[in-house]
Amino acid sequence: MSQQIMDLVESAYLKSKAPSIRIGDTVDVRTRILEGDKERIQTFNGVVIARRGRGLNENITVRRIVGKQGVERVFMLHSPNVLDVISRRHGKARRAKLYFLRDRVGKARRLREVRLTRGRAADAFEQATEAGDAERELVGAS
Repeated sequence: MSQQIMDLVESAYLKSKAPSIRIGDTVDVRTRILEGDKERIQTFNGVVIARRGRGLNENITVRRIVGKQGVERVFMLHSPNVLDVISRRHGKARRAKLYFLRDRVGKARRLREVRLTRGRAADAFEQATEAGDAERELVGAS
């Protein structure tokens, strides 16, 4: 009984359309940043090296290199501060966690690219167009 109540409460906060991303994808994560009374959008792009959790607790770890220094951020996918996750490139990964990329340097860090099938390519295109619509709405509101 209590699990049914928890599922009901969680379903109210889940995003209706979860992004279709996989481990190894290069993504742009757009987040809403509040600085005082101002609001802006920050984009963090990098490679998805881990994905954890289910439901409201689902999160991804994105890694990028900034000034020869590795930076990793964990994003909760259903957070209201995460506007969208746009997949830019699809990398081939044969592991669930790509933590070994932390030790790689230069070209060894890159993953082999995977060409999309029609269904997944259409999803990526639809995701990108929805992201543009969301940005226009947010910019128009401020």
